[in-house]
Amino acid sequence: MSNAFLEKQFGLAGRTAVVVGGTGVLGGALADGLAGAGAFVVVAGRGADRGQARVDAIKAAGGEAIFVSVDAVDRTSVRALLEATIHARGKADILVNCAGVNSSLPYFEIPDDDYDRVLDTNLKSTHIGCQVFGGHMAGLGGGAILNIGSVSADKPLSKVFIYSASKAAVVNYTQNVARELAPKGVRVNVLCPGFFPAEQNRKILSPERTASIMGQTPMNRFGNPEELVGAAILLCAPVAGSFITGTSLYVDGGFTGMRL
Repeated sequence: MSNAFLEKQFGLAGRTAVVVGGTGVLGGALADGLAGAGAFVVVAGRGADRGQARVDAIKAAGGEAIFVSVDAVDRTSVRALLEATIHARGKADILVNCAGVNSSLPYFEIPDDDYDRVLDTNLKSTHIGCQVFGGHMAGLGGGAILNIGSVSADKPLSKVFIYSASKAAVVNYTQNVARELAPKGVRVNVLCPGFFPAEQNRKILSPERTASIMGQTPMNRFGNPEELVGAAILLCAPVAGSFITGTSLYVDGGFTGMRL
């Protein structure tokens, strides 16, 4: 298999990819991967120091990137992100909605403000990003949006009630938006990671919970953030992913395939 063939199928040269949540562990890995495939990457998030560190790492690896601060649940801020991207690159071809938070409070102790925080960050940010960037891409006649779901969208997990509900909603929302934007040439998919320890879930990974997860994961290990990159490139690539929209791709070591 030639490099030219792979470049034609999966290359992102000339594309501009915006990664909302690119300052986090998973979003950062996706930003690195999209840059490695040739895209100019806009790392977007709240943490300027982490965002600039990610940009520096991408540049050190030979890629191109900039950091833009954004509040993913504020429409004005997301519009400003789009404007900054257009100013820098002329257009946005790819959007990755990777902002996310969790809550591990016991069910009867979940306060309304915690519910709102998780739903806003995980679902509302996805909605705003799809509307703002989807409208821009529709005007261009094409583009790709990648939302981030979770295995908990398929198998609700204990101790993360609102998170599971939000990710199930992201999957359903993605299917609806994909149907809406397909006639305009914009593809919308959702990548559903399994267990990839990051800031928002390390505190609930007790030894007992870890053992339970491993018992239901045929590959018997956690995922590494870099293992999401290939799936993301497929779903964002204009050639290899050209007929893929409205789908959920699970990268979970077999977790969702288990039925006890």
